[in-house]
Amino acid sequence: MTPFADLHHRPGRPLLLPNAWDHASAVALAAQGFTAIGTTSLGVAAAAGLPDGAAATRAETVRLVRRLGGGDFLLSVDVESGFSDDPAEVADLAVELAELGAVGINLEDGRADGTMAPLAEHAAKVAAVKSAVPELFLNARTDTYWVGHPDPGPEALRRLLAYQQAGADGVFAPGVGERDAVARLVEGLAVPLNVLWTPTGPSVAELGALGVARVSLGSLLYRSALAAAVATATAVATGGPVGPVPGYAEVRALSER
Repeated sequence: MTPFADLHHRPGRPLLLPNAWDHASAVALAAQGFTAIGTTSLGVAAAAGLPDGAAATRAETVRLVRRLGGGDFLLSVDVESGFSDDPAEVADLAVELAELGAVGINLEDGRADGTMAPLAEHAAKVAAVKSAVPELFLNARTDTYWVGHPDPGPEALRRLLAYQQAGADGVFAPGVGERDAVARLVEGLAVPLNVLWTPTGPSVAELGALGVARVSLGSLLYRSALAAAVATATAVATGGPVGPVPGYAEVRALSER
């Protein structure tokens, strides 16, 4: 088992995975003691002026991993649906990212048009990646809770079981929030379950008690950074107080890490 996989097998102590969108955000998080960091596809896409979830940011994602991979933190990469419908092409991308230093990827079955990939199609991508680069931790995500499926819980479990069977090391169900629904997924699976933290949902400690192995922050930090930037500009314009911010030298030092 790899060091990154080990972090998913600590009963009651889920891995809290913050998600970065550029070099500075990743290094700043690592400096605060986070040993594993993910990327956020929304943050990467929005920073480049491109749509998220539309297979438009393959080059930007690879470029970011080239900067961050092999550093002093473990890097998991959000690759949307793999930027391709061809399992072989998705596997080639996974190999490239692993060679650049990524230790995991997040692979989703949601599509840009609000539909979901056929189960067999996404399972084939999972199997192709694990065959090509077995040491890479593959977190297979289902979007049943996000696409308005009429029965998201049972459909999520059906899909996650198929991805587990295809070789996924962990599975992800963003949008599940009710404690009973989380517990049912944990009980039905043999691989670690990842959920997305929400302000109105259970705390990290409560999720750990339910058996959740990984808690992701998704695009929360990127959206929070945008809100802080706008709030700061507005405060300056209106003469309001500006909160504490890192100094120039502190931020510049991040690029030297």
